[in-house]
Amino acid sequence: MASKKRDAPLVHLFDGHVYIFRAYYSLPPMTAADGMPCNAAYGFANTLLRYLVEEDPSHVGVCFDAAMTSFRNELEPEYKAQRDAPPDDLEPQFDLCHEISVALGFATYEVDDYEADDLLAAISDEVVRRRGSTRVLTTDKDLCQLVREDGRVVVHDLAREKTFDADAVREKFGVSPSQIPDYLGLVGDTVDNLPGVPGIGAKSAAAVLRVFETIEEVPQDFGEWGAITARGAKRMAERIAEHRSRALKTKGLATVVRDVPGIKPSLSELAYRGADRERTEELFDRLGWKGIFDRIPKWQS
Repeated sequence: MASKKRDAPLVHLFDGHVYIFRAYYSLPPMTAADGMPCNAAYGFANTLLRYLVEEDPSHVGVCFDAAMTSFRNELEPEYKAQRDAPPDDLEPQFDLCHEISVALGFATYEVDDYEADDLLAAISDEVVRRRGSTRVLTTDKDLCQLVREDGRVVVHDLAREKTFDADAVREKFGVSPSQIPDYLGLVGDTVDNLPGVPGIGAKSAAAVLRVFETIEEVPQDFGEWGAITARGAKRMAERIAEHRSRALKTKGLATVVRDVPGIKPSLSELAYRGADRERTEELFDRLGWKGIFDRIPKWQS
């Protein structure tokens, strides 16, 4: 008798720092039993536990930034330079959130010099290679570049309860998922302090990229722009030609790295087997968290 074919799993991947910051700014200051600030950690734990209960994922992971800087800062010193250092009461909570993720049984990843975005990309590609699918949980628009046309990678915003498949990305940005880095190269990314082309906004960028798939394919000579009928096309061509190198650099910085050292997890490694009882008891006792312990839906056998 032939063996029954197993369904390809859906792997749920959290962009860790997104939900740490969201929790920090959503909850009032809290102090754990040992005196450590813990409002962000408590909110982060709540987010993970609520997701486990509501979604009952078979495979789940969390990716963290290892630091506030990455290899991109060596390429562009101004990358994210406008961001202030984390508040003093948030800084120690990053390691605490990492502890929480591990204790609750989530496959947990961070790699020096890389951002969580890169890890999410590398894991998503590996999951697809192993015939699975991925839901990336984030609010970061840059990560819409991970979305696949075949639906095997989507981005989901928990707060807005909005899932971005390829059609939803096109509806929001006017470009395909694979063009998101080119789109950011033209319009810039204020969140990451990356300049685009002056005078090129979202609609203009989308109009250009509907005709020329990448920045590299945009002709320098306006005489070759015949397919674009948008108002002000000649001025757009001049601006892109003038700031072409800057746009390409921003595109490069906005493009995720899909080959991160040591990040090729098997589906078994991403499988959710429940929280580690001993580790969770020690951690939550240290923090003085009582009621939240009872909300853990599954324990490792």
